Amino acid sequence: MTDVRRTEHQLADGRRIIYYDHREPYVSLTVARVAKDTRDLPEAERSGTMRLDALTGEWVAVAAHRMTRTHLPATHECPLCPTRDPAFPTEVPDDDYDVVVFENRFPSFSSRPGPVPAGGVVDGEPLWPVRPALGRCEVVCFSSDHTASFSGLDVDRSRTVVEAWADRTAALTALDGVEQVFCFENRGEEIGVTLHHPHGQVYAYPFVTPRTETLLAQAERHRRSTGSSLLRDVLDAERKAGTRIVLEGSQWSAYVPAAARWPVEVHLAPHRDVPDLAALDSSERDELAHVYLELLRRLDRYYDGVDRLPYIAGWHQAPVGDRRELGRLHLQVFSVLRAPGKLKYLAGSESGMGAWVNDTTPERIAARLREIAS
Repeated sequence: MTDVRRTEHQLADGRRIIYYDHREPYVSLTVARVAKDTRDLPEAERSGTMRLDALTGEWVAVAAHRMTRTHLPATHECPLCPTRDPAFPTEVPDDDYDVVVFENRFPSFSSRPGPVPAGGVVDGEPLWPVRPALGRCEVVCFSSDHTASFSGLDVDRSRTVVEAWADRTAALTALDGVEQVFCFENRGEEIGVTLHHPHGQVYAYPFVTPRTETLLAQAERHRRSTGSSLLRDVLDAERKAGTRIVLEGSQWSAYVPAAARWPVEVHLAPHRDVPDLAALDSSERDELAHVYLELLRRLDRYYDGVDRLPYIAGWHQAPVGDRRELGRLHLQVFSVLRAPGKLKYLAGSESGMGAWVNDTTPERIAARLREIAS
């Protein structure tokens, strides 16, 4: 296990920033992080609102302040790089870091409540309830190197990211009103990334998300009919079949799901039943740091001529509350790239009706991911 030192400070507008250090001189307590944010910033953004979609029963966040967020800045203007020139201060006041987490300056959900319409409805109509979009959105920077990628990190840094994910999951899950915590990374402009610096995000939602609601409903039906855990049974079935297994460790397995929707998709799950990243023990976190790097490196080799596969990698964690036992930790990584230079567009059937068509077979995806093992 890599020793990690956690140090918390505040940015100029009151947002939290947390450093996770595994390198000297910070990890052994010989040097403290004392750099201050010198920027003259306005008050941190308050929450937008959430409106209930009467047709689906789903909450939709309305965060108009995000329209002005930073979009593909030049490298020397990157807000996620460390502050190495005092004339150009960034979101990170220090001149270097291992892993750093801070509250998003343009959050979809915030712990600072904003105004809602009188009566808590839109236009006075009970069909359209409105609530403050209370929660938390955080940015996780994986490296101070602007040109790096997660797949290029060493194992110690990967392990530190795992520690940061687990720490933020525990802290955010404990907040009043939070019902689900989601750690994820978007990579590549094809995905919609607006900052190239290697980073991910953590969302603490004030509701259970639609995908998780569907999963929980399926898991509840499965438990009633079989008495067992759906996600546990899926993992066991994939390991037994073996045809879509991509890699196996002593405590983790990666597989392409039997009904994969994306042209590249793989799931990674622990062998032990745990609800979230915070529940992983030290040895499970250690192995995860290794197997996750191997998985991402294979993804970067998936297509000849594509050095960095655009992807979304998201950790599905059990929600907070009385349905927590129905959830089980697992990672989903997928790409919208169906061939070099060609994207899978979610057109009429997928976007309009939610009816998916995959352009390849899960077995072919798995075979390719085995073929390009390190």
